[in-house]
Amino acid sequence: MAPEGVAELRDWLFLLMLCLTLLAEVLEVAAATGYDEEEDLVCPSVCRCDEDFIYCNDRGLSSIPPLPLSATVLYLQNNHIDNAGLPTSLERHLTVLVVYLYDNELDDFPMHLPPSLRELHLQDNNIRTLPRATLARMPLLEKLHLDDNSVSTVSIEDKAFVDNPRLRLLFLSRNHLSSIPSGLPASLEELRLDDNRISTIPTHAFRGLSSLRRLVLDGNLLANQRIADDTFSRLSNLTELSLVRNSLLTPPVNLPSAHLQRLSLQDNALIHMPRGSLDGMRRLQRLDLSGNNLTTLPRGLFKDLDSLGQLLVRGNPWHCGCNLRWLHDWLHARGNSITVRGLTCQAPEKVRDMALKDLTSQMEECEVTGVVPAGAGAGATGSGTRDRVGGVGGVAASSTTLSPPQGSLFTLRSKRPGLGLPDSGLDYTLGSSGVGKSLALNVKPLAHDSIRVTWSVAQPTSSFRLSWLRLGTSAAMGSITETLVRGDRREYLLTSLHPRSSYIICMVPLATSSGGKGAMTAGDTDSDEAPVCAKAETSDPSQPDVGQEDNQDPEHMATLPLAGIIGGATVIVSLALIFAIFCWYGHRAGRLSSREQYSRGSSRKSKHYDDYIESGTKKDTTILEIRGPGFQMTPMVTHQPPKPLREDYIIHTIFPSNGTGLYKGAHQVSNAGYGTNRGYRERGIPDIDYCYT
Repeated sequence: MAPEGVAELRDWLFLLMLCLTLLAEVLEVAAATGYDEEEDLVCPSVCRCDEDFIYCNDRGLSSIPPLPLSATVLYLQNNHIDNAGLPTSLERHLTVLVVYLYDNELDDFPMHLPPSLRELHLQDNNIRTLPRATLARMPLLEKLHLDDNSVSTVSIEDKAFVDNPRLRLLFLSRNHLSSIPSGLPASLEELRLDDNRISTIPTHAFRGLSSLRRLVLDGNLLANQRIADDTFSRLSNLTELSLVRNSLLTPPVNLPSAHLQRLSLQDNALIHMPRGSLDGMRRLQRLDLSGNNLTTLPRGLFKDLDSLGQLLVRGNPWHCGCNLRWLHDWLHARGNSITVRGLTCQAPEKVRDMALKDLTSQMEECEVTGVVPAGAGAGATGSGTRDRVGGVGGVAASSTTLSPPQGSLFTLRSKRPGLGLPDSGLDYTLGSSGVGKSLALNVKPLAHDSIRVTWSVAQPTSSFRLSWLRLGTSAAMGSITETLVRGDRREYLLTSLHPRSSYIICMVPLATSSGGKGAMTAGDTDSDEAPVCAKAETSDPSQPDVGQEDNQDPEHMATLPLAGIIGGATVIVSLALIFAIFCWYGHRAGRLSSREQYSRGSSRKSKHYDDYIESGTKKDTTILEIRGPGFQMTPMVTHQPPKPLREDYIIHTIFPSNGTGLYKGAHQVSNAGYGTNRGYRERGIPDIDYCYT
C-alpha cells in the first residue's frame, strides 16, 4: 500500500477513536442524569414518604439521609441529629417550606437549610447563639420556634433579624434572656418570651413593633418599678397581653386599649386595681385577675368593658360589702352575656363562700346615694352607699352580732378639708388614744391594712363623724376620708389601709339630726366639741399581723378556760403516772435487794435449810433455775419419780466476767473454805463478801 494510503487510514482511525471517546462521555453523563432522576423518586428506606411529606421522625437518626427533591415538609424531630449531621445538599431542596428539627442535639443554629423555608421548629435543643449570617440564608422565614434552648440576650447578634423582613412569629420561651432582644423585625406579630429572666423593660424595648398583636411575658421577674410608663403604649395594635406569674402590685400603666381583647394578670401580687386602669378597653373580651390579693374593685373600673365576656377572679380574698354593690348590680345588668368565675366572698363571715351575684337581699340593705370619689388614704372604693336603716354598717348592719363595719366599705370623701384634723405636715405627739370633754378615743392596728377604733362617751349622742388621714398626704387636696357612725356604736374597723403608713384618726359627736326615721346624713352639723384624735401605724405585710388575738370571736374566747382546765388535768394525771412508775421501780429494786440479803444471811446460819425456803418460795414439784440475774420457776415432769437423795444447795447470785450464774454444792463449799476470806478466790470466783447484785 502506498504511504499516502497508510497515512490517510491512520487519520481516519484517530477520528473514530475521538468520536468513540466523546460518545462514552455523553453516555456517562446521561446515565448519571438518569440515576439522579431515579433517585429523586425514591424515598429513604428509614423514612416514610406521603407525597410531599417526608416522615423521618423518631428513627434514632444521627444524620439526615438523602431526601427527594420534591419534598415540601420534613419531619426530622425526636432524633439524635447534631450540626455535623446536616448535609450541605439541603440547600438544593428549593421546594421545602417547613422543617421540624426539634428535640435533637443541635448546639448551634443549623446552616445549609433550604432558602425557601417558611417555618422552622428548633425547640428542645441546646442552641446558644443566633448569628445574623445564618438567619440571612432564609429571607422568606415567617415562623421561628426556639423554645427550650440556651439563648441569652448577649448571644443574639446585633441586627440578627434584619434580613428576615417577613418574620411574623418568634418564640423564645424558656431560654436565658435577661432583657427584651433588640433589633426585632417590624413585621413581628407574635412574640413569646415567657419563663425567662427578664426583670426590666425600658421605654425603647418595643420600639417599631407596631404590628405586634400577641405578647407573652409570663414567668419573668417583672415588677412595677422596673417597667417604663410608656412601654406598652407603643403597641397600638396589641390584641393579647399576658403578664402571668410576675411580681406586679398593680397593672402596668398606659396599657394599649384600642384593640386589646385578652388581658391576663393572674398569679401576681395585685393588691389594687386603680380607677381608670382599664379605661378605653371597649374590645376587651377576657380579663383574668386570678391568684392575687384583691379584696375590692373601685366603682367605674368596668365602665368601658362593654364587650367583656369572661371575668376570672379566682383566688382573691374578696370582701363583699356595700363596696361591691356596684359590681353586683353591673353583673345582674349584664346577665348571661358574661361568664364570671371565682367571685366568691371571703368576708364578712356572714357571707363567706357565697357568690357576690347571689347577695341580692344583703345588697338591698345598702342605699345608693350617688357616686362619691374614693378616699385616698384608706384605699376606699368610693361606693357611695350607706346603710338604709340608719348609720353606716356592714352587710345587714341592723344585726347586732356582726363584726365592726369595714371602714373602706362605707366612706364619704370629705368635702370640707378644714374639718379640724391636725396638719399632717407637722410632727404631732399623738398617741394611740385621745380624750376630749365627752369622748375618749382609742385606736389599735390589727393587721398591715386594718385599724380598730373604739370609743366611749359621757353622754348619749345621735351619731359620730369619724375621719382619718394618712400622713404624707395634704389635707388641702381633699384627701381626708370620713364616715358617719350611729350613736349606739362603740367600735369601728378601718380596712384596706396602706401598709407601713401612719394615720391620724379623729372623731367628733354630731348634733341630733332632724331627718325622718333617725337616718344620718352628710348634712348633720358638728357639735361644739373639738375633734378627739389619735395616731396609729399599720405594720409591714411581711411581718406577722399583730392584734389578731383581740379580734377573736367572743364565743371562741369563752372556750379558753375549759381548754385550760382540761390541759391542767392532763398534766397532773401524767405527772402522777410518772411518779407512780418511779415508786414502783424503787419498791421493786428494794424488794430484790432485801431478798438477796435474806438469802446471804440464811446461808451463813445453816446449810441444812431447804433450798426453796432459802429462795423465799413454797416447796412444790418445781425446781429453781437461775438465768442471768433473775429467777424462773420451771415445772418438773409429773411422771418423773422423786429422787431419794437430795442435795442441799446454797444459791449465790454472782456475776463472773462472762455474765453467767453458778451453782455450788454444799459439800464443795465446805471444801473450798466457805466463810473464810479466801472463799472461791483460788478458783477465780468471788465469795459472799465479794458478791454483788
